[in-house]
Amino acid sequence: MPLFDFPLDQLRRYTSDVTPPPDLSEFWDATIGEARAFSLDATFGPVENYLTLIDTFDVTFAGYGGAPVKGWLHLPATREPGARLPVVVQYIGYSGGRGLVNQDTRWAQAGYAHFIMDTRGQGYGGVVGDTPDPHPSAGGVAHAGLMTRGIGSREDYYYRRVYVDAFRAVEAAQSHPAVDPGRVVLAGVSQGGGIVVATAGLAAGRLDGVIAALPDVPFLQDFPRAIDIAPRGPYPEVAQFLARHRDRYPAVLDVLRYFDGVNLARWATAPALYSVAQMDDVCPPSTVFASFNAYGSGGPGAAKEIEVYRFNNHEGGQEHQWIRQLLFLRGILG
Repeated sequence: MPLFDFPLDQLRRYTSDVTPPPDLSEFWDATIGEARAFSLDATFGPVENYLTLIDTFDVTFAGYGGAPVKGWLHLPATREPGARLPVVVQYIGYSGGRGLVNQDTRWAQAGYAHFIMDTRGQGYGGVVGDTPDPHPSAGGVAHAGLMTRGIGSREDYYYRRVYVDAFRAVEAAQSHPAVDPGRVVLAGVSQGGGIVVATAGLAAGRLDGVIAALPDVPFLQDFPRAIDIAPRGPYPEVAQFLARHRDRYPAVLDVLRYFDGVNLARWATAPALYSVAQMDDVCPPSTVFASFNAYGSGGPGAAKEIEVYRFNNHEGGQEHQWIRQLLFLRGILG
């Protein structure tokens, strides 16, 4: 894939035209308030993972509407008794789920508590999931996939439920006695990276303890541009929907403003390490830079860095970026 987006010097200056709805804060305050009206009911059942150095727990907690959401918690088996570890809360890419019991334990291998959130209604794209979406949207017809599910209204849109699940996942992770609730790191790739951005924004002023955000090649950013230029991946689901529902473009964009990472990133205060791939035709680099440039801009600001992978597509930095993340967190945690 050739370089198809703006040149790098222009990307570094690019800002999205997306503007926040006037009631964005009120909408999310009410949404999170509704979610917190349900007891979190976080449970952690020890399970066999066939590994010597990692202890694993099968997690269930109450997400949007009180519906059960699954996850894994991995802990280093060599941790000191009574020790409270910094925790990495990981969100999964589009179509993926939490996976098998020992499929991804790398953050625990690095000495962290590692909490993986399953994504409701997903787990059909190569990595299995165990969480249904029991709230069928009332928004009418939708294109195949999840991007237009419930897109007829902000109340019914699919990612309202996912973002609430992600917020509550942090609270669930913080509730475990082996976790230091004041040292929470958010991490994810693609959809997971977009959920990181949203959760970092929603946490500001609403949830203590988030100390870092690690969004890799994040999805769900700068919807208007992404829908226009992304030739591959989930964004074309919206374009294909609008190809048949030609009169709904303004209404769809109005709903998406409530979930656009660019708008939510502005609230964030936790230090962030982004990554972007310049040949990425799934999450175009301009949409990632739109999010990065907005991050922390709506408040006291936030320390932020971005790693650029010029010759990579949506795979991004992979193992190279993980080393970069480990070093970034060392700088924060000491």
